[in-house]
Amino acid sequence: SELSGAAVLHQARRDQVVDSCRVYSASSHKRKVLTPGDLKHLVVDEDHELIYCYVPKVACTNWKRVMMVLTGRGKYSDPMEIPSNEAHIPSNLKTLNQYSIAEINHRLKNYLKFLFVREPFERLVSAYRNKFTLKYNSSFHKRFGTRIIRRYRKNATQDALLNGADVKFKEFAEYLVDPATQRDGPLNEHWQTVYHLCHPCHIHYDLVGKYETLEDDANYVLRLVGVGDSLRFPSYAKSTRTTDAMTAQFFSNISTQQQIQLYQLYKLDFLMFNYSTPSYLRLD
Repeated sequence: SELSGAAVLHQARRDQVVDSCRVYSASSHKRKVLTPGDLKHLVVDEDHELIYCYVPKVACTNWKRVMMVLTGRGKYSDPMEIPSNEAHIPSNLKTLNQYSIAEINHRLKNYLKFLFVREPFERLVSAYRNKFTLKYNSSFHKRFGTRIIRRYRKNATQDALLNGADVKFKEFAEYLVDPATQRDGPLNEHWQTVYHLCHPCHIHYDLVGKYETLEDDANYVLRLVGVGDSLRFPSYAKSTRTTDAMTAQFFSNISTQQQIQLYQLYKLDFLMFNYSTPSYLRLD
């Protein structure tokens, strides 16, 4: 009965995606054909005929660890023994863009496909906190921070221009909604929409897991592929986790116009995955 309850829930989530895609494609006249380059977030497990589309800031490190256990043919047994940096080494996991077109189509048609999503603004604030407020992420400070400060901060100090280490959330928001950013090419994967990372209107996912019900949904996936007895998803109690209240706090520091523009940017993720418009937004 527990499984059938989960099946009903997952059917409702799939229906929500299909309905949103229908509405979106009716209003947008852009037809997109996927290329292998669009498939670099889809991790393939041949042994269990499983495809996982990873979304940064949605437990993706732990999911990659689990995928390494599944694809490692006995090399790993405990996901938490795999160092987090090792989980992100591209050669440790195979992605769908490494196959021929015929092999890609076969796998998309026959393998169990899943992804995990999160409330879009919580994910965004989580990405901001991780990439712009922690000392050790100096590569992000250099690559994005310096650009953001140069563009949006009046009278920036030399140090800020050189190191980009103290980007404010307001400046980050301004960068995201700036048309120039869109022209520069796709957003970085840590703040790119799930819609653009996983292409849910073109790829029919069997399961949409949610960060809010992470362990239940993750263990349901593992049971479906027949490894539920031998492998559990790592339980997750992070004290630094970005919460709704924290997200509201960050959003209170940006203008109404920026709030509206950010909502427009992530609107499809809100609709597709059934997240209600946050109560703290000033959208009028």
